[in-house]
Amino acid sequence: MERTATLTSADQTADFAKRLAPRLAAGDVILLTGEVGAGKTHFARALIQSILATPEDVPSPTFTLVQTYDAKDGTEVWHADLYRLTDPTEVEELGLIDAMQSAICLIEWPDRLGSLRPNAALDITLETNGPEDHRALTARWSDTRWTDKMNDWTP
Repeated sequence: MERTATLTSADQTADFAKRLAPRLAAGDVILLTGEVGAGKTHFARALIQSILATPEDVPSPTFTLVQTYDAKDGTEVWHADLYRLTDPTEVEELGLIDAMQSAICLIEWPDRLGSLRPNAALDITLETNGPEDHRALTARWSDTRWTDKMNDWTP
């Protein structure tokens, strides 16, 4: 299945992420794809901040590789940036494989997962589209659990 949207501002991108957030549960994995500057971290930050138990800064995990948070409902949230990884075995060392089963996971640069890429994930691709803040968003999924979550998810 697939859903597409044209987002015309950074605020609209953030709002789109915030509307997805309450639909997520433990074991949900979102794979964020796009070039540097496409809005992956902006999307993830807005989503995470909207479900935090306690408001806090949500920095990019580019250098730490993984940041973890506690959602309002007690679910753990993992935000991973795999850009600097060179081999999929490094993913296992981060504990990300287990987290994909028990936490909400947002993973930037999912191509670094290789064969560890989960089939049941929601794939979101962000691409620059026209003026500076415009983005084309494409969400794809094959696992039926996403169908209800994505049913009315539009900008």
